[in-house]
This record gives sequence, structure tokens and C-alpha cells, in this order.
Amino acid sequence: MTSLTRILSSFTMFCLALMTYAQAGGVVYSFLNLPASSRLAAMGGSNVSIRDNDINLSFSNPALLTQETDKCIGLNYTAYPAGIHIGSAIYGIALNDNSYIAAGIQFVNYGQFQEVTEENMQLGTFSASDYALNLMYAQKLTEKWTLGAIVKPIYSSYESYSSFGIATDIGINYNNEESLWSGGLVIKNIGTELKSYYSSDGAQHTERLPFEIMMGASKRFAHAPLRVSITATNLEKWDLSYSKLNTSLYAVENAKSNFTGMLLRHLILGVDFLPSNNFYLTVSYNFRRAAEMSINNVRSMSGFAGGFGMKISKFQAGFSVAQYQIGALSYNFSLTTSLNQFGL
Repeated sequence: MTSLTRILSSFTMFCLALMTYAQAGGVVYSFLNLPASSRLAAMGGSNVSIRDNDINLSFSNPALLTQETDKCIGLNYTAYPAGIHIGSAIYGIALNDNSYIAAGIQFVNYGQFQEVTEENMQLGTFSASDYALNLMYAQKLTEKWTLGAIVKPIYSSYESYSSFGIATDIGINYNNEESLWSGGLVIKNIGTELKSYYSSDGAQHTERLPFEIMMGASKRFAHAPLRVSITATNLEKWDLSYSKLNTSLYAVENAKSNFTGMLLRHLILGVDFLPSNNFYLTVSYNFRRAAEMSINNVRSMSGFAGGFGMKISKFQAGFSVAQYQIGALSYNFSLTTSLNQFGL
């Protein structure tokens, strides 16, 4: 058995063992699963398989760090519904031809809130925010396989309550430049709260992190400027059914799906139009988002997302829009560059 085969076998067994990790109940740090860049948002929120010079993709899969992301900087901002502001930044370095590192940060600012008593007496205002540091490392195993990991210290503060935790992502990427196929597998948010928001009976009241297993594949076409991607999310849990509120009747109906419907809820489909190396246009459809965010008897674009990116001088600018519900849009902006372009 070759060294690569042993690594892949161990990685697969590790994934299967961790599928028992996900259980029902509340979670903390759900912001970790928000798309960190305009391109990831345009791809339906997640993509673990596209491998190019966009360093922001490594937020989704650390194995996507490459020689091309050396000295690359990524800055991202999202205007989210309800006045929520989301941002991230990342910088990568190639240690050598086979080893790559990056450091990034993600944050969510939920804004200012009025603090009132039960008697409706105003006491002032308070803020709420989340932060995660991303320390990444990727190792090229062969010409086609790369393994990566992220360590994420997490800090969360809501009014006078705060929490600190740690999480790890492990990812692997396969890239075949001859067949134009690439694929990825990621185990996200393995970790725990180290300090919870509050204590109960003298003990920390800890909750689980938003653990998730994702797998995806992307295919470029040799004679057409297109790339098709499919990403399977929440592989650790088959049943993604929910109780849906019928807003016209104010009644809760059971939304258990059949096999096909449940399968589709795990999938995100995306298509890139790539006429040149300096421009891309992306459209995607997130089946689960469409099912959970749609309103009965009302047509909407829930589940759809789209965006574009273009090179302007030495910078790559990106913009995307994603719809969650009618009137609930997120606007995502990204700016990336490489210090190598400036001779640094």
C-alpha cells in the first residue's frame, strides 16, 4: 500500500467515524458556515472543489491553497439582511513548492440593540458580534492530491455574555489538469466551547459546534468556457426535514420530504461562465435554501445566487447577490490581489 493510499484510507475512515458526531440540539458559532467571500456566496454558499488562484476559496477548503495563492490578499464584505455586517480577510504564503500557509479572520457584527426591562424601561444599548481566526496549512501530497487543515480560535460576545471556543477543519483536494476534473472533501468545525456564555449549577453550559461534512466536484470543458460544480452538504445527517410555517393559514405543517426531495436538499448546483482569465460569471441554486425559505403560493428566487468577477489592473474585484426570502438579499463584495504583481 502506497503512502498516499494509506493517507486517503485513514482520512476516509476518519470521516465515517465522525458521522456519529452530529446530533440533534442547539449549536453555537453558526456564523462559521456563512460564505466568506462574494464568490462562495455566488456558488450557493459553499464550494470545496474549485482550485485556482482565488485565496478566498481556502476558507471553504484549506486544501485549495496552492502555489498560485502565494502572497495573495483577500478582503471581503457582505451586507446581510436585518442590517448585519459580515467581513473577512486572508493572506497566504507558499513556504515552498509543496507547502502553503495562510492566516485569515472572519467577523460578524449584528449591530446595536435596545436594552429594556420587562416593564419596557430603556436601559441603553448593547452590541453583539462573532470572530474567528483562521490559521491554515496545506501540504501537496502528489501532483493531483493536496491535504489541508484550519485551526480556528473563536470569540463571541452578546451584550455581557461571551464565549470562547476552538474548531478545526480538515480538507482534501483532487485536481486533474488533464481531464479538467477537481474534487474536494471537507470535515468542518470539529471542536468545542472552551468557555460558554453562561454556567448552570456551577458547570459550563456548553453546546455543540455546527459540525458538517461536505463533498464536491467541478468539471471544466475543453471546448466551452464553462465549469459545472456540484456540492453535497450536511453529509453527516440524512434527514434535513423541518416544520414549515404556512403564513397564509398560520398553521404548522409537516414538511417531511420523499427520498428525492431529501437528496436534493443536500445539493448545491453551480455554473461558471469563463470567457477569459480576467472575467467570470456565476449562477447557482441551493435546493435546501429554496425549500426552507420559500413562502407558500408566492413565487420567489429563493435558493438562487449569482455574481461576477473581473480583473481591474492588478486587482480582482467580485460581486454577488443571494436571495434568502422575498426582499431578503445579501450583497457580497470581494477584492483580491497578489503582492507578486507589485514586485514584493
